[in-house]
Amino acid sequence: MHLSALSILNYKNIREASLVFSPKINCFIGNNGMGKTNLLDAIYYLSFCKSHSNSIDSQNILHHQEFFMLNGKYTIGEHQEEIACGMKMRHKKTFKRNKKEYEKLSDHIGLLPLVMVSPDDTSLIADGSEERRKFMDGVISQFDNSYLMHLLQYNNALKQRNALLKQEETIDESLLEIWEQQMVYYGTYIHNERTKFITNFIPIFQTYYNQIAGGNEIISLQYISQHQDRDIASSIVATRARDKALGYSTQGIHKDDLEMLLDDHPIKRVGSQGQNKTYLIALKFAQFEFLKKIHGYPPILLLDDIFDKLDSTRVKQIVEIVAGDEFGQIFITDTNREHLDHILQQINKDSLIFTIKNGELIA
Repeated sequence: MHLSALSILNYKNIREASLVFSPKINCFIGNNGMGKTNLLDAIYYLSFCKSHSNSIDSQNILHHQEFFMLNGKYTIGEHQEEIACGMKMRHKKTFKRNKKEYEKLSDHIGLLPLVMVSPDDTSLIADGSEERRKFMDGVISQFDNSYLMHLLQYNNALKQRNALLKQEETIDESLLEIWEQQMVYYGTYIHNERTKFITNFIPIFQTYYNQIAGGNEIISLQYISQHQDRDIASSIVATRARDKALGYSTQGIHKDDLEMLLDDHPIKRVGSQGQNKTYLIALKFAQFEFLKKIHGYPPILLLDDIFDKLDSTRVKQIVEIVAGDEFGQIFITDTNREHLDHILQQINKDSLIFTIKNGELIA
């Protein structure tokens, strides 16, 4: 699968752009703040119906404009797909596949598998468990639409239970039971799917980390869930009084986490910048490998400024990995043309370079 052409209108700082891409390597070069990442984000948006960096759709519209539009033309095997999306101020966004509008945006997720490695990935290590849950859910949802629907149902039940817990008047116990039963039902499914995913994911992740780091560091990834050590249905009922006092639910799969370890210690506490970045890149490469096995073809890979804070040995290993035949179309951003040229020489594949300045592509 590859993206053959992309049209952009009024997206972030990009007023207008029409690009034709190589099916292999495409590079965006320019200083910081010029729009390189925004180009990658437009590609990301077409896969996930949302921005990688800004969850408020209206804020992705270019300043002083009323709408944005994105159009991508893809080749998947022998098939051609055209995906178009747009949004007007004070209106809902629309997504179309081959000129036919989706009834539900969730129906689009998974059609165009994509993995993005970016500086924002540090939130997986630095921030709370919510980011790590999003990572798991994002990968699984790309190949299991049923999982996504169960997740939406669980989140709705959780929202309804929390609303009841916050109300001042006496809680309707029967209504509370309904939402709790749904949390248990959908939560059990989600826990089981997360467990299967992580079990298969960890060996792939460890292989990539060892390949990049040289095999001199011991890393691990552990799935932590309340479902593993207690009867979750009983726990939800037993904590009603405490949850009422707090105003939110303390039991359930929304409290799950991924424990990221280096030498049996949280990498957040002991990892260097280079080790943290290696850990995150290995996670994303494992995500890539996992999705490739599921779909039968390589996802699009977006590499946003990933070589910063890595020593030359690790950069060399990463370049050797992405130069392999198992990788398909890759988009790379960098600020240093000389550095980028050196990397492209090592990859030695068909490539195109686009220079961007203040949101405009220049020759």
